Parts: sequence; C-alpha cells; structure tokens
Amino acid sequence: MSFPLWCLFCAALMLVLTKAPVVVAMARSGEKGYDNSHPRAQQNALTGWGARAMAAHANMFEAFPLFAAAVLVVQVTGTIGTLANVLAGMFIVARILYTLLYLADRATLRSLVWGVGFISCLVMLLLPAMR
Repeated sequence: MSFPLWCLFCAALMLVLTKAPVVVAMARSGEKGYDNSHPRAQQNALTGWGARAMAAHANMFEAFPLFAAAVLVVQVTGTIGTLANVLAGMFIVARILYTLLYLADRATLRSLVWGVGFISCLVMLLLPAMR
C-alpha cells in the first residue's frame, strides 16, 4: 500500500480519534456526565474547551473528503512519488497540529496550520497536471 493510502487510513482514524476530547468534555459537563441519550444536544451546549474540541472534530469531517479525493487522484493517475508522499504526510501532521491548536485556543496559528493542510491537498490534486 502506498504512503498516501496509509495517510488516508490515518485520516479516517482521526475522524474517530478527534471525538475523544469531545467525549471528555461531555463527561465533565453537567451533573449527569456523558449523555448518550441526547449527545448532540449536549455537544451543542458545550462551551470553551469543549466547544473547541467539537469544532475541531467537525472540521476533520469537513477536511477528509478533499484529502481523500487528492489521495485517490494521485493513486489513480500514478503520480505517487516523493512529492505526493510529503504532501500526504504534511496533511496528517497539519491535522494533528490543527486539533491541538484548536484545543489550546491558538486561533491564528491554527488557521495557518489549516492552510498548510488545505494547500497540501490542492497541490496533490494538481500533481497529474505537473507531469
């Protein structure tokens, strides 16, 4: 399996792993702890760190389709190489940093890191045109 496909697998895992801080925030909120009967209502009521955790988790779902498309484009077109590997790795690192910076409330730096991940996807999508 190619490195970008492994990165796609990691990104898919991150869809679930970024939920962990949300679960912690939900468990610490209110008197009842985690409300499995109405989790979306509880998530919508989160504030501060918990709300940021939820936003980071939601953003992973928003970023995943573009990354998946980019990986599949380089896979299908045979443009997997060093640059595709670096870009796929950059996306994963950017998403990890993005989540940590969101939790730490570092908005400007978080936005810059988001841009790195987004641009890495765009360049991957352009790799077949650069042949």
